[in-house]
Amino acid sequence: MAHMDAFQTLADPTRRQIVETLRAGELQVGDIVERLAIHQSGVSRHLHILLDAGFVQVRPDGQHRLYSLRQEPFRELEAWLASYREVWEARLDRFGAALELRRKNRARNPKRP
Repeated sequence: MAHMDAFQTLADPTRRQIVETLRAGELQVGDIVERLAIHQSGVSRHLHILLDAGFVQVRPDGQHRLYSLRQEPFRELEAWLASYREVWEARLDRFGAALELRRKNRARNPKRP
């Protein structure tokens, strides 16, 4: 999955609402419409985009179509973000160490600014 495509897909607030709604489990389009108070055509359009991006899957059940979240794209995003978390944690650790050294130096020599 291309990460920027994933972020662009999730950048839309309606799609994020749909994703949040689907966290509870499989739902039909009509159920999502009821919960979000969005027109059915809008929900269907956003579900199609989420489906194309791989965030949701659809399962036929007779005449109904049940939509649910796929775990894989969220795992990929989490792994991508984890690599940045490691970078920032290392930077914050160095910053914390520098602050601690500065605090100790001030405690030893309180006359210095």
